[in-house]
Amino acid sequence: MTGKRGNPWRRVPSGVAIAPSLLAADFAHLDRQIDTVLAGGADLLHVDVMDGHFVPNLTLGPPVVRSLRAYTDALLDVHLMVTDPATYIERFADAGADSITFHIEATPDPMALVARLHELGKGAGITLKPNTPATALEAVLPAVDVVLVMTVEPGYGGQTFMDNQLAKIAEIRRRLAPHQRLAVDGGITLATIGSCAQAGADVFIAGTSIFRASDPAAAIGELRRAAEGGGE
Repeated sequence: MTGKRGNPWRRVPSGVAIAPSLLAADFAHLDRQIDTVLAGGADLLHVDVMDGHFVPNLTLGPPVVRSLRAYTDALLDVHLMVTDPATYIERFADAGADSITFHIEATPDPMALVARLHELGKGAGITLKPNTPATALEAVLPAVDVVLVMTVEPGYGGQTFMDNQLAKIAEIRRRLAPHQRLAVDGGITLATIGSCAQAGADVFIAGTSIFRASDPAAAIGELRRAAEGGGE
């Protein structure tokens, strides 16, 4: 399978980008939930994939991503929390993912996966667990389009933000080129998004604080304003 040429992250405006995490959506009304957050200004959609082995939970597979792709043109950012990402990147690429992020802890050859994703015309992201130091990314960092810092232990939504990850965010930002994006995921709320922006993050993945809000569209606007204020 081959994809469109170029980095799909170029479709995401510079500055603050809000990425609702579909893991927290109401799956009985997923179409309506997607329409609501996109109308509210969401810049992309985040899809969490868990295999019940790398993390203790099971979520979505390629058929769901294929259905999402058929429903929306929004950028689909797939986060693989799986033991063997090499087995799955082509399946999710074929299903319609625009960008795929995998864990540094899950592969002995991250550069090979990044190269393959770029061959497929997909964005390539790397992520790390809270206890993994930023130095673990050193070799692969120049090659990726986005780095994702987990600010909770991966596996479940609704966890409490780990503020000891702010120093890691700042350290990684110092090592990135201007065109590379820096995402954060886990416990992103009005109370935490500003400090993440101040540390250097510019893509904010939020699930519970958007989809469990009384007005998800309004929640996106509030998060954006808080991030823009925190990044000053």
